[in-house]
Amino acid sequence: MRPARHFAAWKGSELKKICQDSLPFAPWLHQAARRLPGIQPLALEDWLVHDEVFAEQMALRDRLLSDRRSDVFAVEDRALPAAEELLALILSRIGGGYTRHGQAVTRPDGVTIDLKADHPLVTAARLVQEDLCLLQQPEGAQEHVLTGAVLCFPASWTLAEKIGRPLTAIHTPVQPYTQQMAARVQRLFDAIRPDRPLWRANALFYHDPTLYQPRREKDPRPWPTGEAAYMRSERQSLLRLPGTQAVVFSIHTWVVPWERLTQEQRDGLDTHRVETAGQGA
Repeated sequence: MRPARHFAAWKGSELKKICQDSLPFAPWLHQAARRLPGIQPLALEDWLVHDEVFAEQMALRDRLLSDRRSDVFAVEDRALPAAEELLALILSRIGGGYTRHGQAVTRPDGVTIDLKADHPLVTAARLVQEDLCLLQQPEGAQEHVLTGAVLCFPASWTLAEKIGRPLTAIHTPVQPYTQQMAARVQRLFDAIRPDRPLWRANALFYHDPTLYQPRREKDPRPWPTGEAAYMRSERQSLLRLPGTQAVVFSIHTWVVPWERLTQEQRDGLDTHRVETAGQGA
């Protein structure tokens, strides 16, 4: 039986619909992923993902950085060394399909990026499909703080309300994020090693496939009637930069129409409600 899918939506019809052909990982089908926070080890070579909608997602990111820069990019001065280190790491990891000539890199979609023309965090985000967030732990602080981000594909949160805030404050609206969960997450951040990144996945039904879906904390999450037509899933990775010790939180987003899920993935939703796969901020 097809499950009821009554989840969040945001009207963004002015932006082009960008959907992948399939969902490579369904967190609701895996016990480790269903158990919050669902963290698993990640090989460094698998940190960055390049999928079939690379060109479309990158074009949208470029457009948002041009037209809505203050909404999708924020950074504190203290994050500059970490941003420079992240850009250098990304340049060392990108491979096939990219070409470099001096201080210019041409992406697989043919767009050339001047490596010196913008803030290094923006430049980094214009090279890869993932949204990129930097979290740092100030001396004497109990938690990591969000010090910089390029967030073009938010799943119902806004960068302006999160920048400069510690992990607990960032996750205030998230129902499963209890004090116990907050302590577990901070211990996890403390234990991340530069050579051993981590990842988790979430999954949420949406009526609207728009990638750019901001929502302020005070705004109620809408619960429209009818069955939602899209599965939105994020692969969220955590990687420590060895020099600055900043933690990179990267987000690769899939939006897949219901009919493109496999039969196994659809059947699994009958017995494991998708909320157990995790909630976005």
